[in-house]
Amino acid sequence: MIIGLLATAGDTTRVVFTYHADQGLSSVSVAGTFNNWTNGANKLTMQPDGRTWSTAFNVAYGRVSYKFILNGNQWIVDPVAKNEGDGNGNINSIRLVLPPDYAKPASPRDGILAESAILHSQAAPYLNYDRGKLTLRLRIRPDDAESISLQLAGKALPMQIDGGNELYETYSIQLPWNRKADLSYGFKLQDGRKTFWYGSTGISNEPVPFELKKSFKPFEVPSWVEKSIIYQIFPDRFANGDKSNDPKDVMPWDGKPTFSNRFGGDVAGVRQHLGYLKDLGVSTLYFNPVFRAPSNHRYDASDFKQVDPEFGTNAEFGELTKEAKADGMGTVMDFAFNHSAVDFAPFMDIRKNGPASSFKDWYFIKSYPVEVKENPPYVGWFNSPYMPKLNVMNPDTHRYLIGLADFWKKTAPGLEGMRLDAANEVDDQFWKDLRPTAKSVDPNMWILGEVWGDGSHWLGGNMWDSVMNYPFRNACIGFFAEGKTKPSEFTRSLLANYNSYAPQVSRNMMNLLSSHDTERFYTLCHGDGSLAKLAATVQFTWAGAPSIYYGEEIGMDGGRDPDNRRGMVWAKATSDNDMLSYYRKLTSARNASSALQSGDPVVLKTNDDNGTLAYARTLQGDSAVVAINRSAESHSVSFSLSDSILVSAAKKNGFIDIISGRRYPSNRSLSVPLEPHQAAILLPATGRFVKLANARVTTNAKARSSVSNVSLLFRRNS
Repeated sequence: MIIGLLATAGDTTRVVFTYHADQGLSSVSVAGTFNNWTNGANKLTMQPDGRTWSTAFNVAYGRVSYKFILNGNQWIVDPVAKNEGDGNGNINSIRLVLPPDYAKPASPRDGILAESAILHSQAAPYLNYDRGKLTLRLRIRPDDAESISLQLAGKALPMQIDGGNELYETYSIQLPWNRKADLSYGFKLQDGRKTFWYGSTGISNEPVPFELKKSFKPFEVPSWVEKSIIYQIFPDRFANGDKSNDPKDVMPWDGKPTFSNRFGGDVAGVRQHLGYLKDLGVSTLYFNPVFRAPSNHRYDASDFKQVDPEFGTNAEFGELTKEAKADGMGTVMDFAFNHSAVDFAPFMDIRKNGPASSFKDWYFIKSYPVEVKENPPYVGWFNSPYMPKLNVMNPDTHRYLIGLADFWKKTAPGLEGMRLDAANEVDDQFWKDLRPTAKSVDPNMWILGEVWGDGSHWLGGNMWDSVMNYPFRNACIGFFAEGKTKPSEFTRSLLANYNSYAPQVSRNMMNLLSSHDTERFYTLCHGDGSLAKLAATVQFTWAGAPSIYYGEEIGMDGGRDPDNRRGMVWAKATSDNDMLSYYRKLTSARNASSALQSGDPVVLKTNDDNGTLAYARTLQGDSAVVAINRSAESHSVSFSLSDSILVSAAKKNGFIDIISGRRYPSNRSLSVPLEPHQAAILLPATGRFVKLANARVTTNAKARSSVSNVSLLFRRNS
């Protein structure tokens, strides 16, 4: 994960890619994170020996993943590079692209700084205002300076490291600020006997301060998100409630998913199970695309303004969002602005009228006639002939797509968020234009981008509010599912991910373990439910909004796409399902605790020898403590508590473990005994939490009105 990497025009260097073939090849290209994994975008040239292929082009500094593509279709890793998994079953080659001034080893006392690494900007996450506090960050090369201090009002205030990786580390400081006065500030970097000043003009011998005006507009995200629990629904596979709109070739509900078959999930099916979702304690329903489309995933829209008839009608979907909203559940819709189906009306017009079409600039046409075929005469998503890429900055296309925010808010009144598919492949200016439009439609509209790595580039306050937090998932895979990382490494990953963004951004991250694009986490745990529960415990207690992929709460398994998109197994959604009971404990605890929803994370203890860890969440007089035992043996997790954790309620009543019901005294030091693969969630032992810990969790998958008293007491009122 690249910490705080905000791309600028100069953040690239020329990189050579070379492949040595042991056979004759017709073509070699390289694809990776630097070109959105586009086949053929960067072709290698064969050298005179007939076996060596190479190319060179500019690549942004940082950690890049890539593969070579032989003869246009054989994807292979670089045989001479470091290779690693991407968390989704793929193995990729890895290269660290370093700036030229990294040629010599870093030293904190040599009087030399790698100036290309030094960065502070007056945008999140480098400058941020949240909950009455101002955070200032400076990025440098790791181990390159002896000390760094903030220069403010004639004082030198020491800064501390808060994150880093192979390329950069960041120093930060947090200060109270009432926003009633302008501020002048700069940074002092001590490197051995030499002092450097960094300010508004960059590195200099004398301080040239940054100016921060009291009129500064903070980066604000919707406050409801951090308090929410998200439930992701793949529309065709959640529930079939209306047989009359089934496709002709509908599959049996327990059939084997393929890339093309349909199961008949619809609006009526979701509506019939709103009681189950409300009972589960979720507060946001995230729907994969519902638009009319030729595919079962519907990311290739034939009409962006019509619900697929096999799912329902616009009116029916609108009523569903209203009904869900009345039950305390908002709706997030999925939008693929990057591409459409080939039967979308504008593309059909191009196919019919060629260069005379008034829609020819809606796409990136290479040549005419436009035919749907392999290696199409137009740009397609991943070169797919069935998903032509939209020219989102063409004025008419831009106007149509931007207008969808207003259209769907009026059509589906319960709409509270927009998930943006393939979002890193869309022009930044489009997102900069979408944000004010979406916020004018609803100031609390949540804008969630899909990006699988670091999202800093889009999370400076002018594009998105959040991203799908795949780095969080990767950390959980390494620690819980695979057991390849140690507790200290796991918590460092969580903190590095958290510190990559402004705190309010990290609190509204979509923390997922599974999605429609990944193997289900239960499967990655090889069916070990105890490990899946541990990961879910962290998901529901760490900073960010937990997202349940449909069926995850009942222990559904599933391999890589399309196997991860099986029909929801409603027969498992019963009161004797241990996994479901555990999830209901988690949802009830999170909905009851402001600390678990919005608290700042603090790591209390890690023990790499016995596989245990503990952390806390703290928030203005409220706190929660989480202890985890990943090992296959019983251990006690011992740690000390600060005043911010030992809040007044805990001092008076001690703590209670929501999972086991065990009570703990209000001591400065606690020791939590845990069985193998067991977790504890300690909350102040006040009446509501004692009631929660002792509550018998029940569920009824079909009953519309079966809502747990515990869930109702503490759910978000949106």
